[in-house]
Amino acid sequence: MDRRDIGSWLTSPGHAHEQLSTPQDYRGQRLGLPATGPGSVASIGRRVVALLIDWFSSLLIGSFLVGYGSENFGLVTLAIFAGQVSVFTALTGSSFGQRLAQIGVIRVDGGRLGVVACVVRTLLICLVIPPLIWDSNSRGLHDKAAGSVCVNRV
Repeated sequence: MDRRDIGSWLTSPGHAHEQLSTPQDYRGQRLGLPATGPGSVASIGRRVVALLIDWFSSLLIGSFLVGYGSENFGLVTLAIFAGQVSVFTALTGSSFGQRLAQIGVIRVDGGRLGVVACVVRTLLICLVIPPLIWDSNSRGLHDKAAGSVCVNRV
């Protein structure tokens, strides 16, 4: 990971103003993504559904491993969530929940995310706040930091 990887995240105020002053007819247009169909920006609703599937599957696995009432249950669940989201995103381009919601994660340039970018993105999701702050392309701070965007697979 070098400066170019985080360049879109840490841009100068002038550069950000230039990008925002360009009109955008749909989410993802400035990123060169299609308006609809495969490769278009995934909706917030689908992303939330995917997150809930990932979280509840992690809860289920955690309850089998350490028991629901265990004092370490929350930490184990978070570790399972972070592990499965990072690994599945790095290997398949989407987490378990994203696969079921038919969305995926790609680099802004259309390539596949590397392992480090997947881990950084997932750790920021675990902090909760970064995904709640997004831009006009529905890219949260976690996506901006990783240079990624969530897109529809269908």
